[in-house]
Amino acid sequence: MSSDVAPDVSALAINVTIPEGLRWTDTRRGEEFTLTTLNVRLLPDGHLAAKAYGRPVSGGRGTYVSFPVPSTLELADLVARAASYAGTLWTAHRGLV
Repeated sequence: MSSDVAPDVSALAINVTIPEGLRWTDTRRGEEFTLTTLNVRLLPDGHLAAKAYGRPVSGGRGTYVSFPVPSTLELADLVARAASYAGTLWTAHRGLV
């Protein structure tokens, strides 16, 4: 690839652990889940999108099901801070090992 051609980056995503105090539960297919992780994506227009994932309250692995992220100031702040921090880490990358 020529250095003057921009690479086609199809996705930028990070996983963020939800702090204990911000976790919540939700139900899907009759099973209650505790949401522990956010998957945050950078959209082509520069906005962020997030989905939540977790484990069944009853234990076990359960299924890999996404949940909407509630619209709260605390979760919005977590997403924004995590995205900014990830950008800092990406900027400081040291190349392939």
